[in-house]
Amino acid sequence: MKKLILPLFLFLSTLTFAQEKDTIIQNGTPDKRDTSQNELSIGALNLVAFGAIDLTYERIIDQNSSWSIEAFIQALDKDSEDVADAFYKDFSLTGKYKYFFGDNYARGFYVHGFGMLSSGEYEDSYISGPDGGYYENENYTDFALGFGVGGKFVSSGGFFLDLGAGIGRNLLSEDSPTIVGQFNVNIGFRF
Repeated sequence: MKKLILPLFLFLSTLTFAQEKDTIIQNGTPDKRDTSQNELSIGALNLVAFGAIDLTYERIIDQNSSWSIEAFIQALDKDSEDVADAFYKDFSLTGKYKYFFGDNYARGFYVHGFGMLSSGEYEDSYISGPDGGYYENENYTDFALGFGVGGKFVSSGGFFLDLGAGIGRNLLSEDSPTIVGQFNVNIGFRF
């Protein structure tokens, strides 16, 4: 049995490392943007409008699919009116799988599914009193599943704009928002 394990391990290692990237030849030279498999981007809308840091790493699997991980951190004071109306979450970690339509290499129109782990503060219930009422805030941590659509536009130099929207539902906590939304305007670079 020990004699079989080493050759099997070597065979599987060879298969894993022997995979080559697909290249698209244009005018006799490989097109670099069509062989790149990694992307880094920042959520420009969230950064400029709300002071939230929204970073994404995306790995291209093949011509029509990719997976990504997004980290969202609310950087500004949550008591500000602009921020309080826009976000209930202080932090989220989101995994996505995207499927692209068309013949272009991981760009153009896509649909995606996502899973989001988020935490923050949510206005759970209204409490009335003799001097008026107020909302009682509850801290929460929850996991949501959802889907969305979008479009990715890539320049010949590797810079891109990714526009997307998604909707999902929190599954675990009663103290969290029932519905979560995602609106992405990401600017990044493919390498």
